[in-house]
Amino acid sequence: MTARGLSGERVSTQAGGFNPTWQRHVAAYALCEPFLPPGPVVDLGCGVGHSFELLAPRETVGVDVDPACLQGQERRTVVADMRSLPFDSGSFGAAIAVQSLEHVPDPERVAAEAARVVEPGGVAAFVTPNRLTFGLPDEIIDPYHHVEFDAEELRSLLRTAFEEVRLLGLFGSPAYMEIYERERVKLRKLLARDPLALRRLLPRRLRRSLYDAALRRSRRAASPAEAAITPADFHLRDEGLEQALDLVAIASRPPA
Repeated sequence: MTARGLSGERVSTQAGGFNPTWQRHVAAYALCEPFLPPGPVVDLGCGVGHSFELLAPRETVGVDVDPACLQGQERRTVVADMRSLPFDSGSFGAAIAVQSLEHVPDPERVAAEAARVVEPGGVAAFVTPNRLTFGLPDEIIDPYHHVEFDAEELRSLLRTAFEEVRLLGLFGSPAYMEIYERERVKLRKLLARDPLALRRLLPRRLRRSLYDAALRRSRRAASPAEAAITPADFHLRDEGLEQALDLVAIASRPPA
């Protein structure tokens, strides 16, 4: 949470944010954990550091450009841009980036840096919204996102830095999808007020302010259904990726 309240930039706290989104992020860490090898993990664009304990007993190092987000985390943290990491090559057994790749205009640099700091035989897990189901497939609605991917776009990006890339999709339970569809209806109604898409001409800073204000209005109080969502409402599968909520890429370096 910022002083202004709920923001679309980060998942900040379970109580202060939107519980279904919080739980979706938690589930991403839990579902990626089995794919990560033993050894230290660098957590790229980690924000406030929720859910890193789910990667235990591995040691994790949180990286974010915002020092305020890193305060109070019970682990080593480093203020840095994930496109230019202050670590030696091969320093980590694995890397994880949950809902952070889409926040930079040049995500290929993130992929390259993740591949560099992961040791031979290591793994990097990337979780990012599916362009085909997030917002609109032909427009980036979230002003905090610079880029969004479909499955093949994400695979192509990561193959520039990694030898192997496995794509999975994160899917929601019927209970979550009911909430998700209600949110989609709200979005369509809001966008219908701007049929000429003049929003695209606004400066990014103004679009972010308007976006955050819209989130605060629509999420003032959690419904019982929203409060009931847990990480168990999400699962991974490798088919039907065009319908996935999020894309989960497990990228690996070849052994030495």
